[in-house]
Amino acid sequence: MKNHTHAHGHTHSHDKSAAFEPLHPERFAAARKSTWVSIFINLILTIVQVLAGFFGKSQSLMADGLHSMADLLSDVLVLFANRHGNKHADANHPYGHARIETAASLILGASLAALGIGLLIAAGMRLQHPEEVQTVHPFTLWVAIFALAAKEGMFRYMLAVAQRVRSQMLVANAWHARSDAASSLVVVIGIVGNLLGYTFLDLVAAGVVGVMIAYMGIQFARDALLELVDTGLDEDEVRAIRNTLKAVPGVIGLHDLRTRKMADNALVDAHIMVDPKISVSEGHFIAEAARVAVLKSHHVMDVMVHIDPEDDAHARPNAHLPQRHLLLAHLYSRLGEELPTSTRIVLHYLNGKIEAEIVLNTPVDIASLQQRCSTLVADDPYFRAISLHQAIAPK
Repeated sequence: MKNHTHAHGHTHSHDKSAAFEPLHPERFAAARKSTWVSIFINLILTIVQVLAGFFGKSQSLMADGLHSMADLLSDVLVLFANRHGNKHADANHPYGHARIETAASLILGASLAALGIGLLIAAGMRLQHPEEVQTVHPFTLWVAIFALAAKEGMFRYMLAVAQRVRSQMLVANAWHARSDAASSLVVVIGIVGNLLGYTFLDLVAAGVVGVMIAYMGIQFARDALLELVDTGLDEDEVRAIRNTLKAVPGVIGLHDLRTRKMADNALVDAHIMVDPKISVSEGHFIAEAARVAVLKSHHVMDVMVHIDPEDDAHARPNAHLPQRHLLLAHLYSRLGEELPTSTRIVLHYLNGKIEAEIVLNTPVDIASLQQRCSTLVADDPYFRAISLHQAIAPK
């Protein structure tokens, strides 16, 4: 007996308003609010830092301003991903749209890496001519301190929101804000050093900011790529899911447990073993119970459960056996007659052979038929055992 059970997607092809209804309303609303706050702050910081850096002759403050501009663009990308990534599954996206968040994280990471490398190269080229480096204006220090306070406050706010709604992309964005705060701290140190007479420190700070931006971008891009190539969950989480499946009543074995990340969630595939003689409906019931148990106990989007009557993890011993209509034709040929059409025949494909249960609904000489069946299985290439049952008592 083989069976699969899984969650069913919902499509809204005829309801355009429903197509944009978020799958997780609380997460969607929290992400949208925090992102709009970030957009507002980054817009102000971009304008203030770039203008102050330009007129105050601070390369590091301008670099930090470009960092804030990158944040602004990434926030717009987050809004797009949050809106479209939370839509329900549809015909073209049966597993939902969560990977849009992953794609957004990849784009964000690659963009940050490119920006950081560019800033580092620019600072390095200017350091080759230290005589041209000028002393910055003192007001740039106050602008840098203001930016540091704003970005640290954004980090604490966004991380609290991300942890509350359990959003991987919002966590990434929050830590991105922390990296911004760290880069602003470096800028403060660089400007202070410049004002104390070590003018080259402003350019050094600009280079350090570039390295920090590039490093964070590489981290984001790497994590997104690992998810896009279907990297599984960590060993502890897989072990916990395995224990949950094994604890389900009716599950007597488990193999081929596979997982893959899907944004903040995961997809799980598993083969569970059940008693080979139970009905298809009971097997499906056990599979559904296993699926529900995993969905309730773990942060999982969907579970596909495959039912096995025996351990087929290393071999498929029944692949050579004929299908039901061919097998019955073979049985009738060996018996020399066909059984009545009202006869119910249950076939068990186990360990490379067939075990048949025949339930007779019409009066027959069951002792004689059982003897013929016993003789048949002694040398039959397919049948291991045939048992007969009389559904009604013979007259």
